[in-house]
Amino acid sequence: MARILITSAIPYINGIKHLGNLVGSQLPADLFARFNRAMGNEVMFICATDEHGTPAELAAAKAEKPVAEYCAEMHDVQAEIAKGFRLSFDHFGRSSSQRNHRLTQHFAAKLAENGLIREVSESQVYSIDDGRFLPDRYIEGTCPNCGFTSARGDQCDNCTKQLDPTDLIDARSTISGSTNLEVRQTKHLYLMQRSLKDKLEAWIDSKTDWPILTTSIAKKWLNDGDGLQDRGITRDLHWGIPVQKGDAPWPGMEGKVFYVWFDAPIEYIAGTAEWADAKGKDDAAWERWWRTDKGAADVTYYQFMGKDNVPFHTLSFPATILGSGEPWKMVDYLKSFNYLNYDGGQFSTSRGRGVFMDQALSILPSDYWRWWLLSHAPETSDAEFTWENFQVSVNKDLADVLGNLVSRVTKFAKSKCGEDVPAGGSFGPQEAALIADLGARVKDYTDLMAQMDVRKSAAELRAIWVLGNEYLQSAAPWSVVKTDPERAQAMIRLGLNLIRVYAVLSAPFIPDAAQAMMTAMGTDDWTWPTDMSQALRTLPAGHTFSVPENLFRKITDEERAEWQQKFAGVRS
Repeated sequence: MARILITSAIPYINGIKHLGNLVGSQLPADLFARFNRAMGNEVMFICATDEHGTPAELAAAKAEKPVAEYCAEMHDVQAEIAKGFRLSFDHFGRSSSQRNHRLTQHFAAKLAENGLIREVSESQVYSIDDGRFLPDRYIEGTCPNCGFTSARGDQCDNCTKQLDPTDLIDARSTISGSTNLEVRQTKHLYLMQRSLKDKLEAWIDSKTDWPILTTSIAKKWLNDGDGLQDRGITRDLHWGIPVQKGDAPWPGMEGKVFYVWFDAPIEYIAGTAEWADAKGKDDAAWERWWRTDKGAADVTYYQFMGKDNVPFHTLSFPATILGSGEPWKMVDYLKSFNYLNYDGGQFSTSRGRGVFMDQALSILPSDYWRWWLLSHAPETSDAEFTWENFQVSVNKDLADVLGNLVSRVTKFAKSKCGEDVPAGGSFGPQEAALIADLGARVKDYTDLMAQMDVRKSAAELRAIWVLGNEYLQSAAPWSVVKTDPERAQAMIRLGLNLIRVYAVLSAPFIPDAAQAMMTAMGTDDWTWPTDMSQALRTLPAGHTFSVPENLFRKITDEERAEWQQKFAGVRS
């Protein structure tokens, strides 16, 4: 039994995420976690909400709520939506937890102790009326490049030009609208990442099995002139983890908090500690996953994320871990994804364009979305969600191939044999051929799942479903039953066992449908089918089964047109 640690990029707190966010991190991580549990491995699957930083404060202000209250409410909302998509986290934590406070302060203290933190004086915009320094996103004004009047202090969304707050014309505070601003000096702590370049490069070079997307991004940022830079790890904000050296004050850093990019990935560790706390376990329970001197040396650690998160997870977070000089577990395999675009354009959280996770669940059950997203995962290039493709995939793959097989077999079995697995007949050449074909396909499917090849795994699973349909068409038990009832009973017995096998194999992709199939077969035997001949004899003669409700309904043309129009506009 292997020990598998899985973390998904933690979603930001300021609102509900869209399907592109889901398929780029949490959903494929869940697929892999479910598969490894099915293999009998010990799995720890951790995610959380990322709750600090400027956008959290802005979102809370827009909602007219204290930021702590807003974050608590949105955490609950995101946790509930995650349950709706059947994301099987062992723990869904919060980066604002006391565990993350203590660990972040601990890492900062160790980095300082090792000479990897330096103080830097910066010029920053100060709002006299607000009585505070303004981070980049708290400042808006007119872009000097294109004249856009709502450019932010870090970038103009209209022309995409990178900006400094002092570049803006007629700059104003987004908090109060005040233009009574001035530039003042402030001090911040910087992590000296450049001094860790050799260690980072050696570590990245050792990951020869990483996806090309991951490695290419990591090396580009490592070697480009503007890539690996010393980075500020503090901010002049009210909401965040106070800057301290462990439990001690940090002279000159009073009133400051750690920058969100620094504390967010530490929540992977803290989230596991939160899991231990919630289970009433001691620190050894989570340290065995994260401390190589306390049991984590035999853990294999996988991360899942969109490509925009790769630089932080291949450079900045590893710099924190390596720089601490402590025996923390580092990622073994980083699975990154390209972007999922939406119906001829892009998903847009700010514009409300596309399907958001809560909206998706209000339309159709999670399995419909899980299947399409995973079978179209943007692994080697950007992918695009279109309503036409979604309709075709659901109707053909789920309704016609899998759902139809389950319905035909169970209804025919009940009509001819009652609700018990029939005893007559024995398997012949057709069944032997199916068993051989399924055995080969399932081996390939298992290998692809272990390799985290998501789209190919989905294609292989569909091919396994198709084999069952082709067998039924060829064997034609509905005709054979008229001339050779005993032979037909053997076919029915195989068909019912095939449904159980399909439930086991399909569970990582479509867990609700898999459970419905298993319940209908009257069993809770989720054993992975390594011996297909034995697997197709698991349900014995006389075993009781039932006819399930229709697993998947088809999407109509009218529904598709309605949804396409509904999600092209602005979300209120």
